[in-house]
Amino acid sequence: MGRLLSGIIWASRSRASRSRFVSPNGCSPFRNPGHIPGVSGSGLLRAPWFLGGAKSFSSETGGSESIEYDVVIVGAGPAGLSAAIRLKQLCRERDFDLSVCVVEKGAQVGAHVLSGNVFEPRALNELLPDWRNEEAPVDVPVSSDKFWYLTKDRAIALPCPFENRGNYVISLSQLTRWMGVKAEELGVEIYPGFAAGEVLYDSNDNVVGIGTNDMGISKDGSKKETFQHGVELKGKLTLLAEGCRGSLSEKIISKYNLRRKVQAQHQTYALGIKEVWEIDENKHEPGAVLHTLGWPLDHKTYGGSFLYHMKDRQVSIGLVIALNYQNPYLNPYEEFQKFKHHPAIKSLLEGGTVIQYGARTLNEGGFQSIPYPVFPGGVIVGCSAGFLNVPKIKGTHTAMKSGMLAAEAAFSVLTEGSSIEVYWDFLRKSWIWEELKKVRNYRPAFEYGLLPGLAISGLEHYLFKGRLPFTLKHGKPDHEATNVAKLHTPIDYPRADGILSFDVPTSLHRSNTNHEHDQPAHLRLRDPMIPELVNLPEYAGPESRYCPARVYEYVPDEKGELKLQINAQNCLHCKACDIKDLKQNIEWTVPEGGGGPGYSVM
Repeated sequence: MGRLLSGIIWASRSRASRSRFVSPNGCSPFRNPGHIPGVSGSGLLRAPWFLGGAKSFSSETGGSESIEYDVVIVGAGPAGLSAAIRLKQLCRERDFDLSVCVVEKGAQVGAHVLSGNVFEPRALNELLPDWRNEEAPVDVPVSSDKFWYLTKDRAIALPCPFENRGNYVISLSQLTRWMGVKAEELGVEIYPGFAAGEVLYDSNDNVVGIGTNDMGISKDGSKKETFQHGVELKGKLTLLAEGCRGSLSEKIISKYNLRRKVQAQHQTYALGIKEVWEIDENKHEPGAVLHTLGWPLDHKTYGGSFLYHMKDRQVSIGLVIALNYQNPYLNPYEEFQKFKHHPAIKSLLEGGTVIQYGARTLNEGGFQSIPYPVFPGGVIVGCSAGFLNVPKIKGTHTAMKSGMLAAEAAFSVLTEGSSIEVYWDFLRKSWIWEELKKVRNYRPAFEYGLLPGLAISGLEHYLFKGRLPFTLKHGKPDHEATNVAKLHTPIDYPRADGILSFDVPTSLHRSNTNHEHDQPAHLRLRDPMIPELVNLPEYAGPESRYCPARVYEYVPDEKGELKLQINAQNCLHCKACDIKDLKQNIEWTVPEGGGGPGYSVM
């Protein structure tokens, strides 16, 4: 980027030049980073962003370069890539040329993508109907579907409401890599390793693109020898597909009052913590799906577990905990470690090996929390808007469909002069809207506790089938739900045994998380005194527990007084702190591009 990019653009367009270009983590962004079906080891992961496609390029001496496209997409996840693919498909169908770029903060496409994932292929069938013949990593059909209620020592079978027949157990990080290749084949330009740090506006407050972060800045703000200016990626339209709690999306929602515009309720969230294990072949049942609720969570805390048998003796196992939990002593990471010791789970994992670890927040607000997803100059798609179907525990298919609808709206705007607000119309006429409206009362029903929630949601699912004439409201925003510490007793979690349960440093190593240490902190306190004056004395410092990567620690200073220490290099980009922080004092911003986790099978 910066002068380096300028030199590459103007001095050379040869393949040799491309091979010398590296992403911020020092690795070539063009090579396939892992064993991804349908992607050869020497294949390109993205089309070079300095070849073709871009409508124009400009530079200001000493400042950021500017590259113009028809459409700029932030985030190479399922929603962003579906939008990019659909745009290029429409270009081919209508014999029209639009330049489309996707900017991705992960070092590789898929590096920051984590999900369960039992995949419903409905949107993929629409987007790429021939995917079964194109080596898509979607090849383990669900073979069984179970639902258990757990006590400390027992597993009680319940009727299974998930209806997973016809779905697949997949790795979403692998699927997005495959989709990235498909997008490139259509002419989409994907830039992994560059973080969108700011929204660009024109004089009329219309969004005109994004700016990537400057790189090579030290902690003290000085420029290092490796300093490179960020680049302005300008688009006639900008699509925000950052995933749950996207930093730019949240700013846009706030700036343009997009929730108020449609009287949407606040968003609610959960934190999902996941491991991928390799287990004994005799215990492995490809396609077996299990969900549980109950232990280790109490009846006031919404959440549950999942365990999915993938291929190659791998299983995905995780625990999802709603972030409106009340007890400040609750530690989601430790609850997950404890869960693996349940007799019904322990017997499966014993003798196995953990391959990867990660964590990510997810939207649970559903239908009543969807903001108006259109702003001057662009739209919000996927989990940045919040299209997760909570009772299905699925959001990939809806995220993909929203990206496809956004692409169709964008194409209409750029070729026919339509208004971008047509995206809102497309959404409300789509199966996304119908699907989410039917299940809108499921999640808020659990505000009354586990048993009332099961009763209300059961009536909604089996009897009324989403036709109740009212819509339940969510409770307090997640950060306001935490009680003061004096109302609860500290939780004594068992020590990790190194066999089924592990300490945080061991798990972090398995996440491949890495950040350049000498850079400005991307986790910022709006008021540095709040942790010591409020969070610690009144709430026992819950940030030291809700973070699944031990980013936040209270450590004694030279006087023996506890002070908050932020270990930003540990960050998994899960966004739990941005959501659960008591006074909304923590601001999550993007670090240098290429930092963060390096997921390959999540």
